[in-house]
Amino acid sequence: MTDINRLMENFPVIEVTFSQPFPHAMVLLALALAGFVALQTLCQVQAYVDTATVHPSRQDMLSPGKWWESAVLYQLLPRSFRDSDGDGSGDLAGLLERFDHLIELGVTGICLGPVFRSPMRDGGYDTADFRDVDPLYGSVEELDELLERAHAAGLKVVLDFIPNHTSEQHDWFQKSVRKNEAYRDYYILREGIEQADEKEHAVPNNWQSLYHRSAWSRNVRGSEFYLHQFGTTEPDLNYRSAKVRQEMEDVMRFWLDRGVDGLRLLQVNHLHEDAQFSDEPLIDPTGAISYENMQHIHTRDLYDNYVLAFDWRTLFDEYVSPKEGGTGRSKLMITSAYTDSLESTLKWFGIGNRVGAHIAQNFGLLREITNASRAEDLQRVIDGWLNGLPPNGVGNWVLSNGDYRRVATRFGRERAAGLAMLCFSLPGTIFVYYGDEIGMEDNEQITWKQTQDPLGCTNGTVYRQHSRDPARTPFQWDATNEWAGFSARTQAGKEPWLPVGSNFATRNLAKEKASNRSMYHLYRELIAWHRQSVTLRYGSYQSFALPNNVFAVLRSLLGEKEYATVLNLNSHLVTFNLSRVHPRAKRASVAFASLEGTHSLGESLQDVTNIDLGSYETVILELSSAVSWMRAFDCLLAVTMGGLVCNNWIRFK
Repeated sequence: MTDINRLMENFPVIEVTFSQPFPHAMVLLALALAGFVALQTLCQVQAYVDTATVHPSRQDMLSPGKWWESAVLYQLLPRSFRDSDGDGSGDLAGLLERFDHLIELGVTGICLGPVFRSPMRDGGYDTADFRDVDPLYGSVEELDELLERAHAAGLKVVLDFIPNHTSEQHDWFQKSVRKNEAYRDYYILREGIEQADEKEHAVPNNWQSLYHRSAWSRNVRGSEFYLHQFGTTEPDLNYRSAKVRQEMEDVMRFWLDRGVDGLRLLQVNHLHEDAQFSDEPLIDPTGAISYENMQHIHTRDLYDNYVLAFDWRTLFDEYVSPKEGGTGRSKLMITSAYTDSLESTLKWFGIGNRVGAHIAQNFGLLREITNASRAEDLQRVIDGWLNGLPPNGVGNWVLSNGDYRRVATRFGRERAAGLAMLCFSLPGTIFVYYGDEIGMEDNEQITWKQTQDPLGCTNGTVYRQHSRDPARTPFQWDATNEWAGFSARTQAGKEPWLPVGSNFATRNLAKEKASNRSMYHLYRELIAWHRQSVTLRYGSYQSFALPNNVFAVLRSLLGEKEYATVLNLNSHLVTFNLSRVHPRAKRASVAFASLEGTHSLGESLQDVTNIDLGSYETVILELSSAVSWMRAFDCLLAVTMGGLVCNNWIRFK
């Protein structure tokens, strides 16, 4: 069956009856115009059917959706953003001091890293009290002030929330290990296995933690072991307990009622474990027992995890906006999980008639694209996600976060700019990691003594291979002091909690703002474009793996501007033919250009069949084609049909 036949099967059928006679010429004109536009739409799609993915436009959905659709969310670690008092750690007061940066950047909102009370043995991801802000960052009242400031500026605030585990210092855990019966089932506690001729019991099974040691540690107050899939100081909660499930729902309501606009639920694919505590099979039976050598079929991506998330979604659905019949603001539920497959990630949106997260974070570009990736790899990763999205799914894109090396470190400045241009061209939500807007790179000079990340500390001499600290260093504001403006004043004997990157004198926000062509200005313009463009929000998407390792994306919407984003993935100059992307394109102008390329903003390209791109250069082109006269017929059809309706000459069934 041809593509046109497939489209015709789904083309809307309109029955027309007439309440009173009117000239046949008017009928023929209306039907002819409708048929013309239908043929135009079919031809527009048929022209590109040789591409791997064609996502049709959503012209039937040209109405405001949820606030997070096409949003740009700025993900920041409060400890690394701005230090207000010179103690070496960023805080909420510092974030408020530099809040104008977020407004000027133009983001929709922020994803605020963990701020709950914590002993900080794992960067704040080890929570000791879910209802309180750690004094290192400030107070609950300062968080309220942040919410007020953000909402006054039209920005949203989403909190990072870690439901899988708590700190060992949490009151629940302390009561549990003291054998308080009301809290005995709050955590995963198991007796060890007796061993012949051994006084000590062995761990309950072979499960390993992500921090490269047994996932079991002995309770110092008894003979039991407790489960921790992460650090030894982060015991896993037991979600088979109804009391635990209720506790966490109450905590979520506490913050949603307080005014936060959503929660990003981290590590949700670890919430449940096999109830039988079966050993996990080894990938290589002759190899050592290690996390990397295990098939995690009993500790990760279990079906019960999804069911729990679906239950949480019903909680979020209690908060709906007035236009939806509610009295409050719509709240965003994000799930963040490093799953084993795309299929496992997409399940967070829902299974069957159960609805899950509004956004299931997509880490495809972050985890699968490398320096060696080719155009076909980008097409596979991006199209695989878009093809797999369920109807309620939201496309979303991540280039950096606190668990992986920064995009500028992995790819270099020019390619990092190009990948950002690609991301902002794609449909959906964009997550921007703090510092990426100025091209910050990882600080690879952090010593063993300076290392904070337990994932690095547990790996001895090879700590640099595992530590996430290099991607979590303080934001580089300016070169006014040796702390890169991270704090305006310093306390004697204090240092930043992580050392500032050594290139801060040349790579900082002040310098980026002063440059006419910089990463900061590129990001700011891309953010505005992504948030405002009707084409990007509702238009069709097509991808092209072109000859000479060139990747292109075309975004189109009838009656709106069309854009082609083109990336040269080579270290040498290439020439590409734009007509392979848009056969009817006659002219193009440069809407955006990467930092070190040969093309300039506003440049007009008259010969679209031979466009040169320098080493790793990326351009976003605004297209002019020979179809503008067709759009005039669209307008004529709209006027004609509107007139018929207004005069009650035509009735649709």
